[in-house]
Amino acid sequence: MTARYGCPEEEIGHYTCYRANDPIYIDGRLDELSWEKAPKSPRFVDLVTGESAPLNTRMAALWDDVSLYIGFWVEEPRVQAKLTERDSPVYMENDVEVFIAGKDCYYEFEINALGAIYEVFFIWQDAFKKGSAFDMPEFDFQSQRVDVLGGFQDSMRFGKHPRGKRWAFLDWDFPGMRSAVHVDGTLNDNSDVDKGWTVELAFPWKGMELMSDGRSLPPKDGDTWRMDFSRFEAFDLNGNPIQPSAGWVFNKHGFYDSHIPECFTFVHFSTKTVNNL
Repeated sequence: MTARYGCPEEEIGHYTCYRANDPIYIDGRLDELSWEKAPKSPRFVDLVTGESAPLNTRMAALWDDVSLYIGFWVEEPRVQAKLTERDSPVYMENDVEVFIAGKDCYYEFEINALGAIYEVFFIWQDAFKKGSAFDMPEFDFQSQRVDVLGGFQDSMRFGKHPRGKRWAFLDWDFPGMRSAVHVDGTLNDNSDVDKGWTVELAFPWKGMELMSDGRSLPPKDGDTWRMDFSRFEAFDLNGNPIQPSAGWVFNKHGFYDSHIPECFTFVHFSTKTVNNL
């Protein structure tokens, strides 16, 4: 990846993901002892400039033999969300997002404060061939909703990646994924000041086969994956929508573009349990 995309390796973040010491119940509250012990990320920064974001956002991750768990702590004085249907355009509201990358594909997940989720599975067009790992019914053009992202001419969607275009499979759902949100305040009520909201996610390892590139599932000690953790803020303090949304991330991308896998954070897996740090 060239520096033109704002991602020299020394500026990419690193996060160590430890094993959970107790069961994780997906209720959005992040109150298990393992979450209390898990190292939180640095405060999120602006997607383009890398400057500290005005509202605090942090993430943490844990894992066990069944799933990868991701939690978000989102400071929000006016918690806002309107969309409720699955795969509605959550990216037009305040949301948090997770991207998980493989060599030839990546997965995008978004969720708002009402718990509405949006999922897409992206496959680089140069890797989508008959007989490849992606030659399966889930990626059939006749039965699935498919969009295109990227290429040097796709300026409207900030998709100017040198590898070119990606097929975006809009009907793909992460197998067994679970999610929950907890709001510490009053949703869509600007008469008071809220503390914010938390998000709790579980991504089963069995759903990551296409992204694993032969890596062990669950991971082995020292395995490294590339993931992106972000927040987009589309409402101002009075609840008025603004576009484009402010984008805040674990580490900057240098462009207003979440879809640069070379900029994704390095996530290192450790078999050490989080309570033994």
